[in-house]
Amino acid sequence: MKICVTSQGDNLEAQIDPRFGRCQYFIFVETDTMEFEAVSNQNISGMGGVGVQSGQIVSEKGAQVILTGSVGPNAMRTLQAGGVQVMDGLSGTIREAIEQYKRGSLKSTDKPSAQSKAGMQ
Repeated sequence: MKICVTSQGDNLEAQIDPRFGRCQYFIFVETDTMEFEAVSNQNISGMGGVGVQSGQIVSEKGAQVILTGSVGPNAMRTLQAGGVQVMDGLSGTIREAIEQYKRGSLKSTDKPSAQSKAGMQ
């Protein structure tokens, strides 16, 4: 299964970025093999609409799940429309979050955990 984790760095030992739309990297991981691709987030300094644009990147790359710190309302709608399951409130390393996911200890949500434009603060 392909999942995505918001990251502050470009590898599995990096810390989860608490912001979805303005995260530094998206780490796309194939959970069966742990092979991954780090994609620099070009939306990090955008003026607006970054949650929607970031949600589109995650959907277009084929991720079925996103692991992150928080997600705003526009990003949540975009992810849901793309069929991406959202798991938020996470911290620690990318590898730790993936292991938690694989153990089944994370719960999905359908409600935003950040207000609109929260990542700009």
